[in-house]
Amino acid sequence: MTTKMKHIDDLHFEHQLWTSEAKFYVDELKIYQKRLAEVAIKNTSEDVRKQVEHFQNQFIIQKEQLDILSHRVNEHEQWLAKYAKNHPVAIDHKLFPDHDSMHEKMDIFRKIYSELKQEFNKFLSAWM
Repeated sequence: MTTKMKHIDDLHFEHQLWTSEAKFYVDELKIYQKRLAEVAIKNTSEDVRKQVEHFQNQFIIQKEQLDILSHRVNEHEQWLAKYAKNHPVAIDHKLFPDHDSMHEKMDIFRKIYSELKQEFNKFLSAWM
């Protein structure tokens, strides 16, 4: 298996995209939590309470995953910055291994998060 190689600018660009994407998801989770609180106030049945708790837990888990992903992106970005500082000559011509595992982790997060959003929207349409 051949590892793809990328320039530092391309890796930095991906880091910026992932960081922005993570911030968007965090903001979106805050909105979903407020909406969930509205449902909990309006519907006090045991069934709704269990579903509210389920979504609260899922939102916490997704936020934690975003924190982990953001931390990994920041670590790699800092490593690249340190490398560039220590090796400034022709840094823009140097190739680095692509961060395939990070691509995979982001893809998995997006898939799980998308499924959660669909499930939550069905829940909202049933109880709002």
